[in-house]
Amino acid sequence: MKHYELVLATLLLSQAGWWRWPSPAVGNHGIVAPSCLGVSGFRRCLGCGPLYHTGLAEKNTVCVGVLWSLHVEVRGCATGICSLLHHVSSGERVSASGLVVEIRDAKTREKLCFLDKVEPQATISEIKTLFTKTHPQWYPARQSLRLDPKGKSLKDEDVLQKLPVGTTATLYFRDLGAQISWVTVFLTEYAGPLFIYLLFYFRVPFIYGRKYDFTSSRHTVVHLACMCHSFHYIKRLLETLFVHRFSHGTMPLRNIFKNCTYYWGFAAWMAYYINHPLYTPPTYGVQQVKLALAVFVICQLGNFSIHMALRDLRPAGSKTRKIPYPTKNPFTWLFLLVSCPNYTYEVGSWIGFAILTQCVPVALFSLVGFTQMTIWAKGKHRSYLKEFRDYPPLRMPIIPFLL
Repeated sequence: MKHYELVLATLLLSQAGWWRWPSPAVGNHGIVAPSCLGVSGFRRCLGCGPLYHTGLAEKNTVCVGVLWSLHVEVRGCATGICSLLHHVSSGERVSASGLVVEIRDAKTREKLCFLDKVEPQATISEIKTLFTKTHPQWYPARQSLRLDPKGKSLKDEDVLQKLPVGTTATLYFRDLGAQISWVTVFLTEYAGPLFIYLLFYFRVPFIYGRKYDFTSSRHTVVHLACMCHSFHYIKRLLETLFVHRFSHGTMPLRNIFKNCTYYWGFAAWMAYYINHPLYTPPTYGVQQVKLALAVFVICQLGNFSIHMALRDLRPAGSKTRKIPYPTKNPFTWLFLLVSCPNYTYEVGSWIGFAILTQCVPVALFSLVGFTQMTIWAKGKHRSYLKEFRDYPPLRMPIIPFLL
C-alpha cells in the first residue's frame, strides 16, 4: 500500500542546501528504511530501476532520521517524489525560492544543463536564453525543448509553472540546426526570379544565340508577361519588408537552398520559353490576353487585401492568433468560404498568368504551387478548428465548397 507524508518531507527538504539521503535498506516488501544519520544517496525508483545505494561522500549532513515516517513503496512511487529524489541523489541543490530545470539531450539522454532557482513564471524562451549561457553554440532559435524526447516542441511563450512538471522539470533538447530569418529567405527567393526573368527578357548574350543578343520580342503579350511577372515579385518583396508579421523568426538554413532552387529554377524555365525568339502568342489572341490579364490583376489585388487583413489581426511583436473575418474590403469576403483566401488568390494569379502566356512550364508551376499551398491551407485550417471552438463551419481550406 502506498502512502506519503508529503508535508513532513517538504519541510525537511526546504531547510537544506546541498542534500544527501539516508542510506536505504530495501526490505522484502519494498519499504524504504533509514539507517543512521550517515549521508549517502539513492537513485530514482518509479519505472527507472530499483532503489540502490550510491555511496556518496558526506557533505552538509542534515539529520533526517525522522524520515522513517515517510514510507515509499518502490514499485509505486509518485512521480513528483521520484523527480525530487533523483536530484537529491545527484547531490544537486533543491531550491526553496524557485524550480529546478534539468536539460538533457533528446537522443542520448545525456545531461546538458542544470538550472537552479528558476522562477515558476519563467517562459520557455527565457529558459532557452539561460541554456545558451552555458552552451553558446546553441542560440535560442536553434533550440527545441520538449517534455518528452519524442514529443512536440514547447512554444516559446509557454510558462514553466503551467506545464505538467513537478518541483523539478526535465526538458529534452534537440538541435534544429543552423537557422536563418524568414525575412532573409523571402527576400532571397523572391529577388532571384525577378532578376533571372529579366535576363531572358532582355536576351542577354549566351542564351538564345548571338544574333538575338539584346533584341526585343515583337509580341505584345511577351511584354505584358514581363510586367506581370515583375509586378508579382516586386509586390512580394515589398510585402515581406512592410506587411508580413511572422509568428516564427527563423527557419532552418537548408530551407533557403530548397526554396531558391524551386523559385529560381521555375523562373528560368518559364522565362526561357516565354521570351524565346520563336515564341508564339496565345491561340485566341487579344480576347484570351484580356481575360487572363483581368484574372491576374484581380487575384493580385485580392492577395494583397488578404495579407493586409491578416496583418491587422496581429499586433507588431505579438504572436496572437485570432479568427480572420471579412472586412469592408470586398476582396476579403472570400473569408466567408475559405480559411486561406490568400492562397486561393495566389493560385488564381498563376492560372491567369498561364492563360496569358499559354506556356506549359507556367502551367506546371501553377500545378505544383497549388499542390503545396493546398497542403499549407489544410494544415492552417486544422489548426483553426483545433484552437477556436467557434470557428465558422462553412469554411473550406482553399477552394470554396470543395477543398
